[in-house]
Amino acid sequence: MTAHALLLILALSLLMAPLTAEAQPAPKVYRIGRLIAGPLTLAPNPSLEAFRQGLRELGYVEGQNLVIESYYAEGSAERLRALATELVRLHVDLIVAGGSASIRAAQQATRTIPIVMATAAYDAITEGFVASLAHPGGNITGLSNLGDGLPGKRLELLKEALPQSTHIAMLTNPASPLHASAMHNVTGVAQALGLHLHVVEVHRAEELDHAFAVMTRTGADAFIVLSDTTLLTGLGGRIVDLAATHRLPAMYTRRMNVDAGGLMSYGPSLPDAWRRAAVFVDKILKGANLPTSPSSNRRSSSW
Repeated sequence: MTAHALLLILALSLLMAPLTAEAQPAPKVYRIGRLIAGPLTLAPNPSLEAFRQGLRELGYVEGQNLVIESYYAEGSAERLRALATELVRLHVDLIVAGGSASIRAAQQATRTIPIVMATAAYDAITEGFVASLAHPGGNITGLSNLGDGLPGKRLELLKEALPQSTHIAMLTNPASPLHASAMHNVTGVAQALGLHLHVVEVHRAEELDHAFAVMTRTGADAFIVLSDTTLLTGLGGRIVDLAATHRLPAMYTRRMNVDAGGLMSYGPSLPDAWRRAAVFVDKILKGANLPTSPSSNRRSSSW
């Protein structure tokens, strides 16, 4: 082979190399929706950061092979339904929903796009999200807290922290699907502890000032907040502020309320739940067939 021929082959090889590299298929970019009933109140958001970290550990990098569309309904049920419909219109690969209200909105918006429950409130079966833990059915899987006994446990811990207290108020939203079971649980524990329990109902922000006036007037020593998206996320900051103003100790279900200035909380770790939800997302994106049995979230406490 002549020198001229060798140079020609080398030149052609150099020219072909970039073409060969460019011919490689681009990596698939997955688009997932993240649906939250409450507002984005924390920066950085611990649950979102935990979710992103969980996905990174599984090989997903935002801007390369993943896009996360995070939608917050600011506590509005109407807006929540609209956002769920918008995610369906975007043809996301799946929807990750945090909290019962968000899961229900996603469920009503689609029966075909997979839905991952990051934090189903108490019982995914009772709330109609899955048929059973072994055979969920439909297009929903994920994590459920299974925390039926937690409201009563919160009351026990509050009494332990404030042994002289005899009158406890319970801030609750009767529109919550968890209201009836939580009421039953807390009432039984209050009777066993010899506590006078006063139920104070709140549906929206405008009722909070009146609710705290009622608690003060009835001589409440402290209060507990029942698990509800409206009360804990949408109105959580306002409740913490009013509790400080009225000098009323309170028990919450989420650490975020303690971080905002509340006294104490007892409940599952939301960041941990979101980190674990990333595993379900990964399985679905890799082709796992639904249904996958929902996982029961471990109970954990935060003080």
